[in-house]
Amino acid sequence: MSHSVELHQVGVTFGATRAVDDVSFNVEGGEFFSILGPSGCGKTTLLRVIAGFLHPTEGRILIGGKDMAALGPNQRPTAMIFQSLALFPLMPVWENIAFGLEARGVAKAERRRKADELLRLIALEGFGDRMPGELSGGQRQRVAIARALAVEPQVLLLDEPLSALDLKLRQHMRAELRSLQKRTGVTFIYITHDQSEALAMSDRVAVMSAGVVQQVGAPRELYDNPATPFVAGFVGETNAIPCTVKRIEAGIATVDSPHGTLTARAGSALAAGKAKLYVRPEALKPGNAAENALSATIERIDFEGAFALAHGATDDGKRLIASIASTDLAAAPAIGARARFGFDRANAVVLPDG
Repeated sequence: MSHSVELHQVGVTFGATRAVDDVSFNVEGGEFFSILGPSGCGKTTLLRVIAGFLHPTEGRILIGGKDMAALGPNQRPTAMIFQSLALFPLMPVWENIAFGLEARGVAKAERRRKADELLRLIALEGFGDRMPGELSGGQRQRVAIARALAVEPQVLLLDEPLSALDLKLRQHMRAELRSLQKRTGVTFIYITHDQSEALAMSDRVAVMSAGVVQQVGAPRELYDNPATPFVAGFVGETNAIPCTVKRIEAGIATVDSPHGTLTARAGSALAAGKAKLYVRPEALKPGNAAENALSATIERIDFEGAFALAHGATDDGKRLIASIASTDLAAAPAIGARARFGFDRANAVVLPDG
C-alpha cells in the first residue's frame, strides 16, 4: 500500500535565509501531488527534507503516520528521481534498474527477474541489455522511474524530471507518468516550475512562493478560484486590473477601475480599499457589453493554432490579453483598432492588492 505524507509547520533556515517557512499540508496515499513554484521558492528544499537529505529547522514530517525525525534517506519508504536522472552509463539498462536491489543483497537472478518485470511495466520490454546511451531521452526517463520503483517505495519523489526534454516529449511523458502512477498506486510528489505540467498531471497542487505555500487545491480550483494574487498570476495567464472596492454584497464585489465600474466574485479576506480584479483571457469576449467591459487598443494578434491571443494596451498603460478561438478570427478586431471585451462577473475574481 502507498503511504500518506504529512507536513506539520516545517521550516528550513540556511544562515540568514528562510528557505521554507511554516509549511503544512497532507498528501493522501496513492495521490499524484505536485509542488509548483518559480525557481528559488523552496520546493526542491522541501522535497529533500521529505526524502531525508536535509533536516528541517523545525516542524515534523510523517510518512504512513510514522515520524521521520530519526530516520535517514535509506531508512525511509521513499525513492527520489533527480533532474539529471543519474543513470550509470557503463551499466546495461537492467543493471541500472536493479542497482538498488543489488545494494540490498538481492541475488542476481531475482534482480534480473524484477528488472524485466519493470521493463514490461514501462513499455521497454527487451531493452534490458542495451546501454543507456542507446536510448532516447524519454526512454532514459522511464528507466530512471523503473530504477526508483525497483526498491518498492511507498512514496516516489520527482524533482523536475522532465525539464531537460523538448516540448513534444515532455507532453508525452506527462501522460506516461500519470498512467504509470495510476497503475502502480504509489504516492507521487512531483516538483515543477511549469504550471501546465502541474495542472495536467496532478490530483492536487501546492503553489509555493518565497518559501511559503500560498494555496493547496485541485488544478481546476487553483485556476478558477485563486486565493492570493500570486496564485492568480502564476497559475495560468490572467489580466490584473487595478481597482478600488466600493462594496461587497452576497459574495460579489463592485469596484471602481480605469475601465469604469465592474463587478466580480469577491475573494477571501477582501475588504473595501485597493484591490485587483483578475480575469482570464478566455473569459473576455469581443463586443460592446453593457457592463463589465474592458477597452484596449489592439497592438498584435499571436496565432497559437486552436486559438489566438489578442494583445492590447489600455488607457492607463496596462497590458490586456484576450483569447480568441481560431474559428472566430475573421471577426477579430484589427491591429490598431479600439476594441471592447466583455466578461461575466462569475468568471472574474477580486483579491486584496499586494
